[in-house]
Amino acid sequence: MKNIIENRTRTFDWADPMIGAKSAMEMSGYDYLKSIADGDLPMPPIMSLMGVDNCKVDKGYMRFEFNAEEYHYNTIGGVHGGVFSTLLDSCISCAIHTTLPQGVGFSTIDLKVNFIRPMTIETGLVICEGNAIHTGRKTAVGEGRLLDASGKLLATASVTCLILS
Repeated sequence: MKNIIENRTRTFDWADPMIGAKSAMEMSGYDYLKSIADGDLPMPPIMSLMGVDNCKVDKGYMRFEFNAEEYHYNTIGGVHGGVFSTLLDSCISCAIHTTLPQGVGFSTIDLKVNFIRPMTIETGLVICEGNAIHTGRKTAVGEGRLLDASGKLLATASVTCLILS
């Protein structure tokens, strides 16, 4: 018996990633991310792919919003754990980036995610918050969480980044 499958399509736009990459090395982490949040620089392509919106930035802090869609689903009808992980890694590492001076980069070397509740389209608006906890000469540590609009905890995470001078 053949199943009739109705395929869905998604399209999205993104800016040249090298515009942001060049600017990232010419500005402090805070100024760079503030420029993205203010719309003066384009979002990185991964954020366009994920559907992240409404970025807020402060020194040592990053926040953005996300709405789950079908294309984020895993094989059992919930948002894939990799989506949770990508959101949390991005948000926390951006919070760390706000603490770095001009010309200094970073790379995630450890990510630990605790999944608390499932996420689906019905979850609605999801808020992702990240905080830099410690920025040293060689590594930085941050933590973050995913919350639904009513404040229910969906996941927590910790990130360690290597500082690239």
